[in-house]
Amino acid sequence: MREKAVKEGETQAVTRPGDLAMVRALAPVLLASAVSLLPYTVYGTFLVAIAHDTGGGIAAVGGLRGLGGLAALAVGALVAPLLDRLPRMRVAAIGLALIALGSLVGALAEFLALVVFSLVLGAGMAVLSPALGAAAADRFGGGPAAGRAATLVNAAQSATVMLAAPLVVAPALLWGWRGDLLALAVLALALAVWFLRDRTPPPGTDVRLGYLASFRALVDLRPLLLVAFLRNATFMGYLSYLAALYDRYHLSAGQFAAVWTLSGASFFAGNLTAGRLVGRRVRADRLLTGSCVVVALGVTGIFFSPWVWSAAACSAVIAFTSSMAMASVVVLIVDRAPTGLRGAALGVNGAANSVGVFAGAAAGGVGLAVGGFPGMAAVFGTIGAVAVVTSHRFSRKVGISHTSGNHATAAPDL
Repeated sequence: MREKAVKEGETQAVTRPGDLAMVRALAPVLLASAVSLLPYTVYGTFLVAIAHDTGGGIAAVGGLRGLGGLAALAVGALVAPLLDRLPRMRVAAIGLALIALGSLVGALAEFLALVVFSLVLGAGMAVLSPALGAAAADRFGGGPAAGRAATLVNAAQSATVMLAAPLVVAPALLWGWRGDLLALAVLALALAVWFLRDRTPPPGTDVRLGYLASFRALVDLRPLLLVAFLRNATFMGYLSYLAALYDRYHLSAGQFAAVWTLSGASFFAGNLTAGRLVGRRVRADRLLTGSCVVVALGVTGIFFSPWVWSAAACSAVIAFTSSMAMASVVVLIVDRAPTGLRGAALGVNGAANSVGVFAGAAAGGVGLAVGGFPGMAAVFGTIGAVAVVTSHRFSRKVGISHTSGNHATAAPDL
């Protein structure tokens, strides 16, 4: 049976389209994924100017970003079972319309408008991201190609973070941050109209489950969702205090920006690397466990680094392996989600990631208050260790299934 699984996996690996072919086939989806992150990129890049123009303090305006996470968590958890009941592109169009609406409201440059901006954008992301991921996976059916397609949606967002300067700063020299938001609103609406043309129903719509039954059908994905939560709590929690961590090295603003760019580039590279490895050389579950091990070690060791160069190298490794773990989770969810529930599974995964952001930042703050940087290292190291144990137990279960031939679509361990 194992030989049969290996042969089927090899066939899938060989026939999987190349990255460029997949990017061309998914161009509108990847563009929408990139556009979805740009309003928040504008918000973060021009935070000082936005605070000045709206009359709010930097701390107050910056804190509104958290409202988007809360909205994404609430909406993502509530609407997840409904995401598979409409054509993927129609759901994506709804998400894009919400992002366009939020951008238009944000351009009013009033504090209350920014509150609405954050809430509406968070809700839009909670609808759009899983719809795009599921649509990309559906485009390539099943097996490694479907998982790879879903990870490319995340890669597009990572690339957007790296290219923030030319994408939002250069145009703002002509029309300011409000002009950026207005331009993004127009682009999001244009994509929404384009997506409405596609009315292809998602697979599995002939067997429709009830609202609560959809959640119960995802019970086997609980270990993956827990790993997603723990990974994001570790990585995003550590990122929340990155500036404080590097402040001990007395870096200039430009030097710290270089560290941040290095971390972003590493995250992007990790996503691409994971997509190329899974289905060709390694199983996604093993890559997930290995990545979680490195992340746990990295977020513990970086707080004890005596030199800035070693800390920067550690930041790059943490970002690279954290991105690999994220991509592995997406591949496994796409591969193992019940028929007709890919959108719901990715929606719940997004909610788990949102919870992880808040939990990681809060836990890191407790660790810093109690024990300084060593306390923070203990907190993030512990969370990372739990992620390792959880992913390892899941990998053992998958390994047993793989050996017995019960899950032939798993990528072969070549």
